[in-house]
Amino acid sequence: MNASPDRFHDIRDGVRALCAEFPDSYFRKIDEARGYPDAFVDALTRAGWLAALIPLEYGGSGLGLAEASVIMEEINRCGGNSGACHGQMYNMGTLLRHGSEEQKRRYLPGIASGELRLQSMGVTEPTTGTDTTKLKTTAQRKGDRYIVNGQKVWISRVQHSDLMILLARTTSFAEVKRKSDGMSIFIVDLHRAIGHGLTVQPIANIVNHETNELFFDSLEIPAENLIGEEGKGFKYILDGLNAERTLIAAECIGDGYWFIDRAAKYANERIVFDRPIGKNQGVQFPLAEAYIEIEAANLMRFRACELFDARKPCGAEANMAKYLAAKASWEAANACLQTHGGFGFASEYDVERKFRETRLYQVAPISTNLILSYIAEHVLGLPRSF
Repeated sequence: MNASPDRFHDIRDGVRALCAEFPDSYFRKIDEARGYPDAFVDALTRAGWLAALIPLEYGGSGLGLAEASVIMEEINRCGGNSGACHGQMYNMGTLLRHGSEEQKRRYLPGIASGELRLQSMGVTEPTTGTDTTKLKTTAQRKGDRYIVNGQKVWISRVQHSDLMILLARTTSFAEVKRKSDGMSIFIVDLHRAIGHGLTVQPIANIVNHETNELFFDSLEIPAENLIGEEGKGFKYILDGLNAERTLIAAECIGDGYWFIDRAAKYANERIVFDRPIGKNQGVQFPLAEAYIEIEAANLMRFRACELFDARKPCGAEANMAKYLAAKASWEAANACLQTHGGFGFASEYDVERKFRETRLYQVAPISTNLILSYIAEHVLGLPRSF
């Protein structure tokens, strides 16, 4: 596959032109206020960028994961934070691949136009974390409704979404043959749910990443909001994780290029001892090393995209792309901060903001340790470690 930027020239130019209307000062103010970039997300939606993966027949652009990843990359490379809107890209994949035709026609055109936001997915729980099969949130069928009880944590963008994808147990863990059975996926209308069985508690955190703890107390969901077959939800969720991890990899790559660009510019301009600091190998080498690793991660990102868009297995490639990109962006962040010295801690340079934002991806949406465990088991054939 040709991973040359020239292939995506039009997309890059379009996203960069839009991002130019939202300079560093815009995102700096949003970060300081712990706000949400509504104007930016609305502009992306109006331009059609967040509808990239939605088929043409439902009002989307009908593009592939490669194109979608370039959109996310460019947002971060221009100094923005795709974390405010990337859920719109991959969350709707569960609906697209496993929803009924009626559900797709009901929701996808509105998501594509921006009338509806599907930015949130409720999976993680406080006591189970990444051990998803042990989740305790239940959804019991009663007539034409499911009654949901339980708790979720680290659920992002709930306050800026209209819809949420929810994973809950419809058959108890003790009754299933395989631990991955008995979980189901639902579409939750957040406007109807909040205050009527769903309580949202924001979590203050190191990054301006709107995330929450959710409490379900006999929340009623219409049975028609079940996606696919009851009990097959875990499989449906896994189906979308490769896209999520590849898109996150692209965001990290965008961050990495941003850090390198900023550091190189500063190193050329900053004069100490009558010479630019970029002349010193102690400054050059960390930046060069970080750039090399970003370029390598970029190749793995496009390899994962190529396989995903061809509908071929890509679990290993998606995980490796996320691992390499998150590692590269973090190393670039450290090199950039070190290059700027004390000024790197000043908010006006935006390095400290991006530094915090890219650090998240060592942990989420899956930690680097679990990726290593995946590769050890599924690629190297080593015994399962957990």
